[in-house]
Amino acid sequence: MKQTLSITRKELAIYFGSPMALIFIGAFLGATLFAFFWVDTFFARGIADVRPLFRWMPVLLIFLVAALTMRQWSEEQRAGTLEVLLTLPVSKAQLVLGKFGAVMALVALALALTIPLPITVALIGNLDWGSVIGGYLAALLLAAAYAAVGLFISSRTDNQIVALIATVLLGGVFYLIGAAGVTDFVGGALGGLLRSLGTGSRFESIERGVIDLRDLVYYLSLTGIFLALNILSVDSKRWSRGAASVAYRRGMALTSGLVIANLLLVNLWLYPLSVLRLDLTAGREYSLSRTTADLLGGLQEPLTLRAFVSEKTHPLLAPLVPQLSDLLREYEIAGRGKVSIEVVDPTQDPDKEIEANQTYGIQPTPFQIAGRYESSVINSYFDVLVRYGDQNTVLSFRDLIEVQARRDGQPDVRFRNLEYDLTRAIKKVVYGFQSIDNVLASLSAPVKLTLVTTPDTLPAELKDAPNIVKKVAQELQAKSAGKFSFETVNPDAPGAAITRQKMVDTYKLRPISASLFSSQTYYMDMLLQLGDPATGSGKTQVLAPEGELTEASVRTAVESALKRATTGFLKVVGWYTPPPQQTQNVFGQMQQDIETWQRAQQQLRGDYTVRSVDLSSGQVPADVDVLVLIAPRGLDDRARFAVDQYLMRGGSVIVAAGSYGLTVDQLGQNLALKPVAGGLAEMLDGYGIRIENSLVMDPQNEPFPVQVDRPLGNTVVREMQAVNYPFFVDVRPDGMDKASPIVGQLAAVTLNWASPLTVDAAKNQGRQVSLLLKSSANSWLRSSPDIQPNLKQYPGVGFAVEGERAARPLAVSVRGAFESAFKGQPIPAAADGLNRQPPASGQQAAAPTPTPAPQTGSVIEASPDTARLVVIGSSDFLTDIVFQISGSMSGDRYLNSLKLLQNAVDWSVEDLDLLGIRARGTAARVLKPMAAGDQTVWEVLNYGIALVALIVIGVVWVVRRRNERPMALEQR
Repeated sequence: MKQTLSITRKELAIYFGSPMALIFIGAFLGATLFAFFWVDTFFARGIADVRPLFRWMPVLLIFLVAALTMRQWSEEQRAGTLEVLLTLPVSKAQLVLGKFGAVMALVALALALTIPLPITVALIGNLDWGSVIGGYLAALLLAAAYAAVGLFISSRTDNQIVALIATVLLGGVFYLIGAAGVTDFVGGALGGLLRSLGTGSRFESIERGVIDLRDLVYYLSLTGIFLALNILSVDSKRWSRGAASVAYRRGMALTSGLVIANLLLVNLWLYPLSVLRLDLTAGREYSLSRTTADLLGGLQEPLTLRAFVSEKTHPLLAPLVPQLSDLLREYEIAGRGKVSIEVVDPTQDPDKEIEANQTYGIQPTPFQIAGRYESSVINSYFDVLVRYGDQNTVLSFRDLIEVQARRDGQPDVRFRNLEYDLTRAIKKVVYGFQSIDNVLASLSAPVKLTLVTTPDTLPAELKDAPNIVKKVAQELQAKSAGKFSFETVNPDAPGAAITRQKMVDTYKLRPISASLFSSQTYYMDMLLQLGDPATGSGKTQVLAPEGELTEASVRTAVESALKRATTGFLKVVGWYTPPPQQTQNVFGQMQQDIETWQRAQQQLRGDYTVRSVDLSSGQVPADVDVLVLIAPRGLDDRARFAVDQYLMRGGSVIVAAGSYGLTVDQLGQNLALKPVAGGLAEMLDGYGIRIENSLVMDPQNEPFPVQVDRPLGNTVVREMQAVNYPFFVDVRPDGMDKASPIVGQLAAVTLNWASPLTVDAAKNQGRQVSLLLKSSANSWLRSSPDIQPNLKQYPGVGFAVEGERAARPLAVSVRGAFESAFKGQPIPAAADGLNRQPPASGQQAAAPTPTPAPQTGSVIEASPDTARLVVIGSSDFLTDIVFQISGSMSGDRYLNSLKLLQNAVDWSVEDLDLLGIRARGTAARVLKPMAAGDQTVWEVLNYGIALVALIVIGVVWVVRRRNERPMALEQR
């Protein structure tokens, strides 16, 4: 080791004894900084990562290492000092490793001088240091492989220029064989093989922060192979050509051959393995999450994951196939025998293709491939089938990938969040397969159903109701293995555990008038107690069967409540949007309503059962887990009562509503706004959240395509231009509650034509309130519904800046106990029920309005503290037409709006597991907003640090030269 280090120090002294190290390192730093700030336009990207630093590293290292290694052996041969080295008492391996160590020391120094770049990114953004560590490790391994190649080539020639060119060519070959252009051109299995041999393609895996044992062994093997060849090459310089050295020459060649063969065999043996890896990224973004592992570990039936992937597919999809295969393998391992995976090419297996087409509806997708001289269409498969029991779902390539434009205009195709997409599909089919027997078996705490009824005062129509409830409860009790119990309580009976007063005080339930002009009242309510109240873990739900009380409605109400209390079952989203409204233009023609929300509904269907609800019945279906209200308008009191009582039962409600709705003007040509009538504003105000009757305008906004007249000589050209549109409020991370799981991981979200919210602190005392979104500090309010910009009168903005500038709340989430908006008020009349009004203390109940059928549940005047409410001051940010506008201007930016809705639903049903997986793939790695001048300061600072480092290296060289000159004179 001492001899090896001595050789390393000697080589480093030679490097720093001339301007060579200064020139090479300076050129490397200059090229790196130029590529980082100018080629990849770091600040224009706005992303807090160092991908631009490592994107060009495989190419830059080829030239740096080739320049450092070109003289190592070539100069020794040209100067005639090689013979002296070979006669020293040092082994050939020590000579080679010594020179290799000197090259790697200089490479490490050059890479260390780039560390100010990630430090800069960390200071102005939330950098993931895991990917940085992986990038530098990959750069060192790649440099080691290139250094071994360069040393071997240098040993084969005495001309430094020849060694430089040959090293660049061979290093370029290793890089290019794995490049996308070559593998796409070759395609198929050969393309995959070349990809595994390319130094650049292997670099990408480690650079993202995943240390795969296969990649480490590949680089170390490549380094070992060329170091072995270098040792053999140097040793051959002293071989004689006589018969006496034949045995020695054969032995050396055989030894080197065995070393190389063993290294190749190790790579072949490790190639199928994909589990021996370390994920360094924050949150382990490239590893299976605990949520996924727990889901797979709890499978009761076999799960099949089958990828239908054509060998000949689109060139941009081909690099994703190995990633898909590796992740499916991770699922198989985590499933512990319950998960079977297949990667098949339907075009090569007719039986599989028939099954894919006829059984699962999977069809090949036509891809257009354009070359320099021709274009063609390829019909290929890129789909994943998820099957569990009798449930199955299919993910197409559109469900899995995202496409972003690079600086050079080429598309960058990558998986959106592969684990999230696969896990949510698995969760959907697994939970959809569950039955009530599984519900009862999965109960972790006892459950008790209590029927509170007054048999002596029940109306004649409800005399059989207690027996119906009892029958259903006994059936469930028989299946529960002692986990489910049932009792009937008469609050009028002496010594009853639940009295009328307790029903009012504890459960906020008042009695119902028995009949017209009667002073008698009755109870017919079901209470489901979950857990043991003695331990403090118990909670009670009030059940309300939908419609007429029958065995089916009772069973649905009880089973739905049990499913909400347990995990492993597909949640139900109640979906409400207003019925379409036709308007008449000035020409007497009917105009269709432009507000539709199909894309938002489709997004939720990926994770939940989405069911449209009719609020006019005065009751939300019992199996609904979260109620989503988009643009509520034209509601009567009965519909508002349905929403109120659902929240009072401890439900979760999401309201997306502003003071204005989107429509078209009287000419039917331009977008316009109309005031919302019959909405939920008054009821929400009672809950402590007021929707103001105005619109938020923000200079920080998303552009909008506007028709503009541009003078051109004597004519006017009408064209579409992207202009600032203050009504499209662009909320960035500094305007979000980063502690909330709803928005904590969003990079940005746009709220269109949003109304500000006001949170009443007094009414929300004791609740958990989160201000999810707010506009920038420069936003202002506008009371006019005129949304057409006037760029001539107000250049740049299109509207007058009115009033005070300040940040405005745009979205709020609240969790806690709410008081009913109908407390102490006459209950809205229903077509199939009685009016109910609470009797005053000591007075006779007022006579109800007669209706055909009696009610079977009491009014709830306050909710438990588990109730959740999310209010977003815009409904149009989820409309399909807004998505079309945003997609035409900002690509897939509108997906953030869908993520906001889905995150709100996940939070409302407490499904934070999928929310956590989604966050792993959508972490907001963004830069802090800064002016152009500040960007220049950071850029100049990095150039200055590099310059100072080079000056220090230059000073070291000058000092060494001055110290060497007197020594040389003394020796003379």
